[in-house]
Amino acid sequence: MEEKTRLYLVPTPIGNLGDITFRAVEVLKSVDKILAEDTRTSGVLLKHYGITTPTESFHAFNEHKRTESVITRLQSGETLALITDAGTPGISDPGFMLARAAAEADIKVESLPGATAFVPALVKSGLPSDKFVFEGFLPHKKGRLTRLKILSEESRTMVFYESPHRLMKTLEQFAEFMNPDRHVSVSREITKKFEETVTGSVSEVIEHFKEGTIKGEFVIVLAGKDD
Repeated sequence: MEEKTRLYLVPTPIGNLGDITFRAVEVLKSVDKILAEDTRTSGVLLKHYGITTPTESFHAFNEHKRTESVITRLQSGETLALITDAGTPGISDPGFMLARAAAEADIKVESLPGATAFVPALVKSGLPSDKFVFEGFLPHKKGRLTRLKILSEESRTMVFYESPHRLMKTLEQFAEFMNPDRHVSVSREITKKFEETVTGSVSEVIEHFKEGTIKGEFVIVLAGKDD
């Protein structure tokens, strides 16, 4: 008999509520409980789709403490779904620790395909997407300059997440450590009303955002170093 799935990792829309899959809705309706990064944020999505499954908080600040007890619940036969505020659990969001612990405990896990911000940003950037490296958020302080020096030698396309108040600093450091003429594509508010993608050299994109809007969540796609 096939082992029953106990933990589902369920992607949620990164902006447009229509981007959830039929299967994701079915899973969220069928599990015993939903672990949510922010129950208030997720509540909007769940209400929109008539999902009445109980939720409880599971986020970056309690993931360490709660993982063991969640594993115990899964082992006792409870079925759970993990969602984050937006996107796929484990991609710059809580989920890695629980997925690892479940694998170590031989608990069957299913990760549903679905929304994640870096894929559309990469695909429409015009930069090579056959080989790329996902860096997520750069370190804010410790190790940041060291990481930038290492990445300056990376030949594959690089993908980063960035917040609005660090965008200019990051772009300026790309110009400093790599090359102001290096090609870059910056997307913000993907799938939302004010979605925007700006492409060009690093220096050109810096000039754009000096005059333009720096709001929302950003994905930066940076060309690798020429061989």
